[in-house]
Amino acid sequence: MKKIYFLTSLIFAAIAASSVCLAAEKPGSTFFTDWPEGASPAAVGKRIAENVIVRKFRYEATPEKPEASLIYPEIISWYGALTVAKLTGDLDLRDRLVKRFEPFLSEPGSSHISHKAHVDLRVAGTAPLEIFIQTQDARCKALGLSLADAQWENTTPDGITAEARYWIDDMYMIPIVQVQAFRASGDVKYLDRAALTMAAYLDKMQEANGLFYHGTDSHFFWGRGNGWMAAGSAELLRSLPENHPQHARILAGYRKMMAALLGSQMDTGMWRQLIDKPDSWPESSGSAMFTFAMVTGVKNGWLEEKTYGPAARKAWLALVGFLDENANLREVCVGTNKGFDEPYYLARPRTAGDLHGQSPMLWTASALLR
Repeated sequence: MKKIYFLTSLIFAAIAASSVCLAAEKPGSTFFTDWPEGASPAAVGKRIAENVIVRKFRYEATPEKPEASLIYPEIISWYGALTVAKLTGDLDLRDRLVKRFEPFLSEPGSSHISHKAHVDLRVAGTAPLEIFIQTQDARCKALGLSLADAQWENTTPDGITAEARYWIDDMYMIPIVQVQAFRASGDVKYLDRAALTMAAYLDKMQEANGLFYHGTDSHFFWGRGNGWMAAGSAELLRSLPENHPQHARILAGYRKMMAALLGSQMDTGMWRQLIDKPDSWPESSGSAMFTFAMVTGVKNGWLEEKTYGPAARKAWLALVGFLDENANLREVCVGTNKGFDEPYYLARPRTAGDLHGQSPMLWTASALLR
């Protein structure tokens, strides 16, 4: 067994190393190398992953609610930490992340994975599907696919999940679990689902300026709300073939959004809580999501390198400056419902270390390493 484990470790490290080498050959390498001390994506990703992995789950902090489930910020930070572990070849980190999920694969731990029909709960399939991709644990694949499939048990007349609310947040929650299901299974039905839903949201919600209101009845360009769309479309495009019927539509919507974000980026490299309001404060979680989307676009050749590469680099360095000594990202807007006036968004509390901010920093570190 020791020999097998050693060989597995070598194979894992070799794959990670080759992935990093291939990423260096892709567009964008000119702007995504030669980092100042402490700003390399590998170092930052490691710090944040170690910050995240030791945290108690929210349900552990609320023993008065024994039925409480894993919440989506926990899942998406788990996903980000797993991808950082893979891309850096950190087998120890990966194994600790995998071990941490083990209790949720059987009772009583499995009761903390909700099967209620809600986009914020279905996203729980994202982490176990990533564990399957990295370890081939069939239990994780079964769990993740069950959540992805349950999301499509009820559909609207146009074929998208009935869970769609036309809140912009949905455009990370729905695509990520469906795309992960495709990555784990190879079944294109999952890509078709994600792409059809993304195209519907683009058609209904993208404004002429390229940005998105928080909801169809909440007309504010909230930073993290737009961040969900930016990150979700980038994740989908990573796996969506160019000959897919929805590819051109989604790529066009993504590029239109990236152009709007390029024009609204602050001189510091950040973006605001309300993107289009000059008196709004710089908000880090949305900024991190935009950075992930831009880095991914440059790396994959969807965005012009000389234009978007410097913007993405400036944003990453600005965000690293918002990390405190414990790798907590500062100036993160707390969880936010739809608002119906500008003061609501501008007065939202700000915090450090919220998983809404830790997660996209991990995704961006991974994007820079790919």
